[in-house]
Amino acid sequence: MSTRHPTTTTHPRFPETGNGPYRLFRGVNQKLVDRWHFTLDNPVDAQQQRLRAILRQAVGTAFGDAHGLTGAEDLTAWRRKVPVCTYDDLGPWMERVHAGEANVLTRQPVTGLLKTSGTTGAAKLLPLTEAYIEEVQQGQTLWRLGLMRDHEGVTRGSALTVVSPAVDGTLPSGLAFGNNTGRMQKAQPWYVKLRYAVPDWVFGIQDPDARIYALLRFALQSQVTSITTANPSTLLLLARKLLEFREPLSEDLRRGEMCRGPFATWRLPRRIRWRLRKADVPTDWRPARIWPLETVNCWKGGPASFFLEKLPEAFGGPVTVREVGITASEGYFAVPMGDGDEGGVAWLGGHLLEFVGDDGLPRWAWELNEGEQVRLIVSTSGGLYRYDLNDILEVTGHVGQVPILRFVRKGGNMLNVTGEKLTEDQLIRAGRRLGAVTGFTAHYRMDEVPTLLIAIEGAPECSPAELDDALCACNIEYASKRETGRLAQLEFVELTDGAYARYRNARVAEGASAGQVKDLVVAVTDDQWSRLLRR
Repeated sequence: MSTRHPTTTTHPRFPETGNGPYRLFRGVNQKLVDRWHFTLDNPVDAQQQRLRAILRQAVGTAFGDAHGLTGAEDLTAWRRKVPVCTYDDLGPWMERVHAGEANVLTRQPVTGLLKTSGTTGAAKLLPLTEAYIEEVQQGQTLWRLGLMRDHEGVTRGSALTVVSPAVDGTLPSGLAFGNNTGRMQKAQPWYVKLRYAVPDWVFGIQDPDARIYALLRFALQSQVTSITTANPSTLLLLARKLLEFREPLSEDLRRGEMCRGPFATWRLPRRIRWRLRKADVPTDWRPARIWPLETVNCWKGGPASFFLEKLPEAFGGPVTVREVGITASEGYFAVPMGDGDEGGVAWLGGHLLEFVGDDGLPRWAWELNEGEQVRLIVSTSGGLYRYDLNDILEVTGHVGQVPILRFVRKGGNMLNVTGEKLTEDQLIRAGRRLGAVTGFTAHYRMDEVPTLLIAIEGAPECSPAELDDALCACNIEYASKRETGRLAQLEFVELTDGAYARYRNARVAEGASAGQVKDLVVAVTDDQWSRLLRR
């Protein structure tokens, strides 16, 4: 296959000229800027350097010994010795890490664990090391530098960020676990933290209404020039809660207090009260009318586009939306270099990146072609080696030989509109509550607050609320989105008798093998859903 590498209109370089805040921040991070430019000009060398850094962490560990790693491996030998894996494949190694055993996956000590949703419903707990922290923070710094280069106005006010707590709990081994968004925020340099409109303790409030009320109360006394969160559905939630709480917020702003709404029964300590100030009450409670927003920063790929279309109306005017990058608890993989929808430039100085196409064979970044869709495989200094992230990316262009990548969707039979990643396995386990029904299928109705629809043939033995609770127990991210109002309670859709038989017969008529037509538990596309409902 020939390789074409057309360039795009994205701006991947960081020139020495520009606005004052950008030049200052660039100077502080000169070595990182040089490294970024090196990766653009020398992608193969950059990835070989990352492999050497990863091997320094892996050689001499239990994992490294089991796979015969010596530290002399090149890119080809790395692939030969280390198989592509999932979190479940790493289960025995992870159990030893969680128990506090040293030198299992990395030579560096594991300082904590990052929590993300797991394929079996239980939380995945990923090891956190100093080397991994540095890799991710460099990607964030490059993103922030590009933002400042293109939007000086973000530096003239406060930053409103919406994150999850950095620490949720502690294992018996003493290792604390928490969320990557909160961890990343706490890890920012002091001069970045000075711009935060909301104090860290707010994100640890357990009650979701109280948490968002406090977040809005502090933000309303600030001149917010940027809002940053992962999911655009959270932005719509902020807009709805501003309208819902406008009366108690108005009185609290006039008096310089926070003792109304969800805080009516709270007694705030002095350390919190002194941060509260009197502020003008908005006459229009839509975010773009309240604050001088320069940018709103969030995911733009995959199902995010549905929510982004609703932002201008909910915010009271057009807003510039900038992609936060292809990033996850597992790492930082591509850095946006503009406000467009093309995605981000692959960050080859952070992790070792591989891509699997339709042929099932892994390739390196410089071997990708524009227009194709590939699955992302990552290796990091945090102990994830050839880890299948199950993210489907599209190659939208190139900067030299370095691809520009846009997130398309999660792979496999999975529903994911707000980051909940509902798998077929989770739906089947929760669906046992339905009893002896002929079959059931899940699909989302895309409203401002999406609703999970469960089509059922037969008489269910539980209510929608009971099945909703069962799904919350299976998937922590679904539970979180339900608790915070980003997903509505699921609803049942009654199918006519024989619906699944008709669906299977139609698939066979199209040429599918009768023995290989699977029950449709997850309807990923609207077409699958409409075909099932067809009488």
